[in-house]
Amino acid sequence: MVKYRGGRINEEVKKAVSSIIQNEIKDPRLNTLISVTKVEVTKDLRYAKVLVSILGDDKVKTESLNILRKSAGFIRREVGHKVSLRLTPEIIIELDNSIEQGMHIDSILEKIKETSKNDN
Repeated sequence: MVKYRGGRINEEVKKAVSSIIQNEIKDPRLNTLISVTKVEVTKDLRYAKVLVSILGDDKVKTESLNILRKSAGFIRREVGHKVSLRLTPEIIIELDNSIEQGMHIDSILEKIKETSKNDN
């Protein structure tokens, strides 16, 4: 039963952080789509690494990531209100590029498929 606890905590914190980013951060510069892809809370509940995917070009991604990092204290406080844990973890926000990498690999596979059709 202990091995499932970490996963449950990760999911609860992920839901809370996602809700806070979408509904409670009132910064007008955050006008792009931001989705929380993964949350990893350490076993001692001190830190939570939040991986976010941001839609847009590099400038928008960098600016949005900096805004989110500056609002980490606010996010931590709100997570403390929404999720009942003994300790509220410190929020560490990082950019997740897995969606872009997947799209890049998909485009490469499509090019390979096109060239193999043309060769036959």
